[in-house]
Amino acid sequence: MGGYILRRLVLIVPTLFGIMLINFILTQFVPGGPVEQVIAQMQGQGDVTAGFTGNEAGGGQMPDNEQYIGARGLPPEFIEQLEREFGFDKPPVERFVTMIWNYVRLDFGESWFKKEEVIDLILAAMPVSISLGLWSTLLAYLISIPLGIRKAVKDGSRFDNWTSTVVIVAYAIPGFLFAILLLVLFAGGSYLQIFPFRGLTSEQAIWDNLTWWQKIGDYFWHIALPVTASTIAAFATLTLLTKNSFLDEIKKQYVITARAKGLSEKQVLYGHVFRNAMLIVIAGFPAAFISIFFTGSIIIETLFSLNGLGLLGFEAALQRDYPIVFGTLFIFGLIGLLVGLISDLTYVLVDPRIDFEKREG
Repeated sequence: MGGYILRRLVLIVPTLFGIMLINFILTQFVPGGPVEQVIAQMQGQGDVTAGFTGNEAGGGQMPDNEQYIGARGLPPEFIEQLEREFGFDKPPVERFVTMIWNYVRLDFGESWFKKEEVIDLILAAMPVSISLGLWSTLLAYLISIPLGIRKAVKDGSRFDNWTSTVVIVAYAIPGFLFAILLLVLFAGGSYLQIFPFRGLTSEQAIWDNLTWWQKIGDYFWHIALPVTASTIAAFATLTLLTKNSFLDEIKKQYVITARAKGLSEKQVLYGHVFRNAMLIVIAGFPAAFISIFFTGSIIIETLFSLNGLGLLGFEAALQRDYPIVFGTLFIFGLIGLLVGLISDLTYVLVDPRIDFEKREG
């Protein structure tokens, strides 16, 4: 197993390099770069990408001072200064090699528009994403696995039918719509004001005066609604996945044999079926975690005024703030690859019969 882990760790390097290279190449063809963004802001035009035409976006060769949208009439020296400031005076290959070398040393540079170190912005946003990703995934698994097992055992019963209705409704409701509903009902929208509607904790002046156990309560008080909104879709999908996985295993011959030997239903379910049925559930853990941790949290972060990694990366992509874009992409990719390895190790933990070494051989 040690050799397999080592090979997977080594493969992270070329995989991450390929992710960065493909995205870097794609950004070379994306219109509305940082230079255009600065020019648009100077002229009060907002987002420059709204003003492209066919010729401007990628037509024929233009003079140096007119190769950017809105640059006509501006001094060429000013455009050259902007290019030097953003590093565009260097060839793309040199810029990419420099970026990768800096990332290897965990030097993510400075944001072009926020004027802060990228690593500081990422670290500041990390608690929000960790809170949403960790608690939402944990809550979804703690609810869905026992519920899915119960539904499989009681398949076709009244309990299975009414819980299936709840699960289908939960799956059909978009996460952002459910978040708005929670805000309206419980965060002072139109009815009750039980929970706060913004922030990960109370204001600093209040937070500093709380005891350690009051800080824990304040933290969970603030994340209750966003975590609930993030969990709803994952909970529904995971419950049905668990139920179907257990139903498939319960019908197999080894379960009938175990029951014929006189084993109790609990021994059959948790001593034999659980180990096999949970494999497919564990396989979906990385995707569920990464989805909630990053992409799935963008709207939730916006609605609850939480500055997490998803919102940070999204805003940076709109602004063409490439240091943040590639910095968060590097972190996202690295965490995703490591979580995939952890998922494989969890396979072995659940079912020791699995041997990745022999499969590769």
